[in-house]
Amino acid sequence: MSEPKRTAESRDRGLRIESLHVSYGSQTVLSDITLDVPAGRTLAIVGPSGCGKSTLLKTICGLLTPDSGTITLAGRDITSLPSERRNIGLVPQNYALFPHLNVQRNVEYGLRVRHVPRDERSLRVQEAISFVQLEDLARRRTNELSGGQRQRVALARALVISPDALLLDEPLSALDPQLRVSMRRQLRSILQSVTDSVQVIVTHDQQEAMTMADLVAVMRDGHVVQVGSPQEIWAHPADAFVADFLCNAALLDVTVTDEAVHAFDGAWRIPNVAFDEVPAAGSAHMLVRRDSLEASPSLVSPGAPSQRAALHDHASASVIGLVLASEYTGERHLLTVDVSGTRLPVTMSPGDGRQIQVGAHVALSLRPGGAALFAEEAAR
Repeated sequence: MSEPKRTAESRDRGLRIESLHVSYGSQTVLSDITLDVPAGRTLAIVGPSGCGKSTLLKTICGLLTPDSGTITLAGRDITSLPSERRNIGLVPQNYALFPHLNVQRNVEYGLRVRHVPRDERSLRVQEAISFVQLEDLARRRTNELSGGQRQRVALARALVISPDALLLDEPLSALDPQLRVSMRRQLRSILQSVTDSVQVIVTHDQQEAMTMADLVAVMRDGHVVQVGSPQEIWAHPADAFVADFLCNAALLDVTVTDEAVHAFDGAWRIPNVAFDEVPAAGSAHMLVRRDSLEASPSLVSPGAPSQRAALHDHASASVIGLVLASEYTGERHLLTVDVSGTRLPVTMSPGDGRQIQVGAHVALSLRPGGAALFAEEAAR
C-alpha cells in the first residue's frame, strides 16, 4: 500500500474525526462522533464507564475499524491505515513497559522497530529521557521504578517517535492518590510543552479532565453530549447530565418572568435581583452548584397536606427539601438535598453542617449571585 496523499489542508496538523460510527456486531457503541482538535492542544474525553471512551481511543489508534466516518490526522486520512502506520504514540493505562529492559531500552523500542539509524536513535532517546527528567534513571530497570517514574518512561517512549497524536488512556489511574495531584501537574506541564502534536486523554476523573485539557468532550451512551473548553462547559453545561457528571451541579428547568424566577412548578420564587444576569422572560435553565445554596433547619415538611399553605408562604424566599446525605470532609460539610425528586448539592461550614442530620427538612435559599441563568437555546 502506498503512503496516502496529504490533503490540501496538510498545514493543519490537528486531528479531525467526522461522523464516526462503530459497532460490535449488532450493538452500536459509537454514534455520529465528530471532533476537531488542533495541533498543540489537549482534548480530554470524559464520561461514565461504558460510554464509549476506550472504544473511541482504540478506533483513533487503529485497533478497531469504524463502520463509517473518517479520521484525519496531520492532513492524512488515516481511517483505513493499520495502527503501525498512523504515527500515533500511545500511553496505555498499565504503561505496558518491558520489565526486563532498562529505561533507555524501553524508550528506544519504537525507534528500533522503525529501523532508525543507531546514532539518530541514541540522540532522540537521550532527548526524550531528558524531556521527562529521568536522566539519572536511564540505566535502571523499569520494575525498580515508582509508579510516577514508570508513567514518565511510557510517556517518553510515546514521544520519542515524534507522533502526530499522543493518546493517553487513564494516565493517572494506576497511581496512588497521594501521587496523583503532583503527577497531574507534571503531566500537564509536559503536555503544554508538546506543541507539534495533538494530545488526547481518556479519563473518568472529572477533575483531571477540567485541569489538564484545553478541550473537554463529555460522552454518554456512545454520543458526544458536549465539547468545549473547561470554562465553557463549567459555565454552560448542555444538559442536566453534564451539569451533574462534570460540574457536580444541578441544572433546573425554570420560568423567568419580569419580576422573578420560578422553579419547581412555582414552589420556589426567586426575585430577579438575586441573579447577575437574567435572560428574557420564558423558559430557561438555572445552574446550581454546591456553593450556590444556603441551608437552614426547617419545621415545614412538604409532604404534609396540612402544611401546604406554610410551604407556599415560605416559597418566595426558599424551598423545602429533605436531606439525603451528609459528608464531613474536614474543611466543609457536603449535603445532598432532595427537592421534588431533584437532588441539589449544598456546601456548608463544618459547624453548621453537623447541626443538620440525614432525614431532616431544610430550607434552601440562594446566595446572591450564586446561581447562573441561561436561556434554553444556550444549553443546546
